[in-house]
Amino acid sequence: MNIVEKRKIYFIFSGIMIVLGVIAIILFGLKFSIDFTGGTKIEFRIQNPESRIKNEDIKKEFEAQKILVHRIETISQDTFRIQTEPIDQKKKNAIISNLNKQGKVVEKSFETIGPTIGRETQTNALKAVLIASLAISIYVAFAFRTVSKPVSSWKYGVTTIITLLHDALIMVGLFAILGAIFNVEIDSLFITALLTIMGFSVHDTIVVFDRIRENLRKNIDLKFPVVVNNSLMETLNRSLNTSITVLIVLFALFLFGGESIRWFVVALIAGITIGTYSSIFNAAQILVEWYEWDKKRKQ
Repeated sequence: MNIVEKRKIYFIFSGIMIVLGVIAIILFGLKFSIDFTGGTKIEFRIQNPESRIKNEDIKKEFEAQKILVHRIETISQDTFRIQTEPIDQKKKNAIISNLNKQGKVVEKSFETIGPTIGRETQTNALKAVLIASLAISIYVAFAFRTVSKPVSSWKYGVTTIITLLHDALIMVGLFAILGAIFNVEIDSLFITALLTIMGFSVHDTIVVFDRIRENLRKNIDLKFPVVVNNSLMETLNRSLNTSITVLIVLFALFLFGGESIRWFVVALIAGITIGTYSSIFNAAQILVEWYEWDKKRKQ
């Protein structure tokens, strides 16, 4: 099996996925949770099944208190989640009290984040992603400093960052689509998932790069594309087995883990799948493409 020989096909597929992701981000945008925008999130359950409380009734109660409602979600037949501008305990109690007149209401959660904290969280999340990307790039370049031929060590680091950008763009595009269809929000758990995925993807990529480094020392007479393909074939089973094992656990969490972590688990499932693909079919292929381009340029 010659994976390197078919690298153009993998690049085209990745390009299509990235373009679709960028289009989704432009068309739909991202639905940020109160973690980033600031606001209040209330979730409550109607205890008596004969109650006929609807979204319109809930919205009227909030508007009666002069509270701006951003979103009302029906989690199940008797459970609602409401996102509003920041409100205090007093106003929340008044709303619950009024709703109790229409049906027994049980508060499940109440969370308020100020707009200043929300903006700070957004800035810190961006910093975390950028710093992690830069640190990964420097580490990979340092780890492969002894490998200077036929591809310079810094190119391993740059290739890793390109692969991470590939994973991140597809992930964000996917959640733009999920936000448009299922009202899925980008929250702090999504950033946690994104950083976890980056680590997992880099781990897989380094395994392949490390095997390339070993094989370059053992097979000095072989051409670089051949060495890369051999290295991929030697690490393919390991990468797939590791990813499949993790995915089995994540699917179990998706089925039985509950509503609160469902989209976090979806982010991990999608990210690990994308990361495994990019580690095998993109990262090493970029090195080969770079090598071929340098060779043609020198000639």
